Amino acid sequence: MPRRYRTGIIAIVMLLLVMGGAILAPVRTVEVSLVAEPLFSVFGVPVTNTMLSSWMATIVLVLLCWLATRSMREVPGRLQNLLEWVLEIWLNLAESVVGKTNARLYFPLVVTIFLLILVSNWMGLLPGFGTIGVWANEGGKTVLVPFFRSPNTDLNNTIALALVSVLVTQYFGVRAVGFFRYASRFVDLRHGPIGLVVGFLELVGEVARIISFSFRLFGNIFAGEVLLAVLAFLVPWVVELPFLGLELFVGFIQAFIFAMLTLVFLSVATAAHGDSQGESHEAEARA
Repeated sequence: MPRRYRTGIIAIVMLLLVMGGAILAPVRTVEVSLVAEPLFSVFGVPVTNTMLSSWMATIVLVLLCWLATRSMREVPGRLQNLLEWVLEIWLNLAESVVGKTNARLYFPLVVTIFLLILVSNWMGLLPGFGTIGVWANEGGKTVLVPFFRSPNTDLNNTIALALVSVLVTQYFGVRAVGFFRYASRFVDLRHGPIGLVVGFLELVGEVARIISFSFRLFGNIFAGEVLLAVLAFLVPWVVELPFLGLELFVGFIQAFIFAMLTLVFLSVATAAHGDSQGESHEAEARA
């Protein structure tokens, strides 16, 4: 069969699939809520769908690590080999940024952040996330309240991750150079008013880092959720597949950026005070 005929037949089949999906399995309008929806409460504390998904991501990570390490062998199996490959890449990255001495100290935090964000982002693309739930009447409209939703589409979750990253960075900074020397980044009386202004700008930079971390991750993942929801309503099935691949890539990139910036800021915070200010502004510019 000539190539042009094959291309035409494939195009017709894809068009029929799209049209058939729209007719046989129409997608109801799904309202994407900016706020995570509560499902139930435990001792008066509401449990949202993003919180439930976050617990699931944690369980998946723990289970994968247990399966990969329950019978460690010199010739690793597939799962153990995959995990060792990921850890080796991040260990080499950490050594190139903070040196071999500090790499193993910061390595567990950075890798945990990367894997947790990655698994959370990719789980949000699984069938059932955002589409399986109960229909509820809110404000006179019937809306879907999904049982599961990507954890990073909830600003509370991304702010919590950003706070952990920034606060742990401050802890390691104090531990590395001492409390008073580290505090001189923010309150420097030796240089008079200029030192106070520079210290205030450093403090503002730390707060801005929390905002930048949280809103970057939240904005990218939430935008992807909205895009997929709109595409599912307009053109179900086939046309959405390339965008699912794009969201897989975005989920990986956002996890990598978050973890890598945490590593860079750890390196800056543990540097000597005289060197840290220039490096801090340079790292902020790259962020």
